Amino acid sequence: MNDSISVAATPASDNLTADPMVRVEQLGKQVVSPEGPLVILDDINFTIMRGESVAVVGASGSGKSTLLGLLAGLDMPTSGRAWLAGVDLGSLDEDGRALLRAQRVGFVFQSFQLLNGLTALENVLLPLELAGQPDAHRQALELLERVGLKARARHYPTQLSGGEQQRVAIARAFAGNPDVLFADEPTGNLDQKTGHRIIELLFALNREQGATLILVTHDPELAAYCDRILELDDGRLRVESLPC
Repeated sequence: MNDSISVAATPASDNLTADPMVRVEQLGKQVVSPEGPLVILDDINFTIMRGESVAVVGASGSGKSTLLGLLAGLDMPTSGRAWLAGVDLGSLDEDGRALLRAQRVGFVFQSFQLLNGLTALENVLLPLELAGQPDAHRQALELLERVGLKARARHYPTQLSGGEQQRVAIARAFAGNPDVLFADEPTGNLDQKTGHRIIELLFALNREQGATLILVTHDPELAAYCDRILELDDGRLRVESLPC
């Protein structure tokens, strides 16, 4: 098995087009607590272009994961509006948002979220079969080969290391050629060496497919790979910058 993974030399910004993939205007989220309304996000405004890679950073509790959920339509804001792939998420019901995600979105999570009762191949195969993709089995095997895990295709998640599980999760996320990929702390449960390999793999596949990448991270190395960094501070967008 060849485990070597290299990042394509082409900058992610070369994949950008004039069409925004994500746009938010005056986005806000509040929840009710025993002490009264709790503001999680307040007056968030930005646009993310098609093919761009963006890191969302900030201290724990700053609203990063909540923002990711709102951008993906997994949660709904209490104020403002969000568009995903040109669609106003507020105009869709729950089923409509789920269909949009199935057609346009991939996810990579800190905890991998593989199905333990399915093999690595079956985990990657599942979204392809649900989408009715022809020759899904061949596509799933090719994706596992691209992440260096074809030899592990019939292994279950419990038989894989953390880094291997995350590589399966990345293959699954790219299975449907998503327009946008959301990643929530994708290296958070991995050691530094394994995390670096996952970063390389994630960005190599992202550049190959030209998807928009939006990730939440505490890892400055991971954030530095992105075209742009959005920094949240206590629910507000404080800094929007290019990586150093």
